[in-house]
Amino acid sequence: MNKSPYYAPTGGHPPQTQLTADRAVFTEAYALIPKGVMRDIVTSNLPFWEGTRLWVLARPLSGFAETFSQYIMEVQPEGGSDKPELDPQAEGVLFIVEGELTLTLAGERHTMRPGGYAFIPPGSHWQVRNESSAPVRFHWIRKAYEFVEGLDVPKAFVTNEQDIAPNEMPGTEGRWATTRFVDPGDVRHDMHVNIVTFQPGGVIPFDETHVMEHGLYVLEGKAVYHLNQQWVEVEAGDFMWLRAFCPQACYAGGPGPFRYLLYKDVNRHAALKF
Repeated sequence: MNKSPYYAPTGGHPPQTQLTADRAVFTEAYALIPKGVMRDIVTSNLPFWEGTRLWVLARPLSGFAETFSQYIMEVQPEGGSDKPELDPQAEGVLFIVEGELTLTLAGERHTMRPGGYAFIPPGSHWQVRNESSAPVRFHWIRKAYEFVEGLDVPKAFVTNEQDIAPNEMPGTEGRWATTRFVDPGDVRHDMHVNIVTFQPGGVIPFDETHVMEHGLYVLEGKAVYHLNQQWVEVEAGDFMWLRAFCPQACYAGGPGPFRYLLYKDVNRHAALKF
């Protein structure tokens, strides 16, 4: 099996000789969970999943207005679930970072490998199994779908990022590009999960300040992020959660591309009552 280009945690624990201070940060505007935090001691389990553990990267928190949850799932050979999602209102995205996953969605089997991407609408019937001889690791992003009268729920689909041409940002000469799995004009979708790629030296040249909150998992490379007037170094395996309106910009440091899996909430009115 070819080595995956994406970073995936494997757990374990550091030695007693390691310094305890790390880069982890939690503020009122953003959080940084560095890859070194994802150890055995912080894994969890889920009902009706066999041979599986997970790292919870994001979850809704009172006062922090999170719209989503994000897990890194680790499924051992012969593991998986015939009843993975217990919330009928939840939509989901799966993105494979290592290994091979068999997804059965609406009765159709799909073999997903690194770069594999699946959108799963709310109320779907689906199952996952690791039928290979090595662990499979993948991101599972979940959101409570916001139904709108007169709009159909978007349909399920399975693809791979290798089959989608990135869209270059205008005026960047290809230094900044986004792999979009969903048409931004399709308002049936209330979340986008994309892959953003910066070539060495590429930048977001201003502090973006907007209503969409983000989950960013660094798949490859390293960069410096400007978050709410603070500079934060990030590398492959790190996760950032950015609250709505958190100012954000970045500079890709090289020597290779800087790439991350990006979640954002889109295409819905702001709720006026809670």
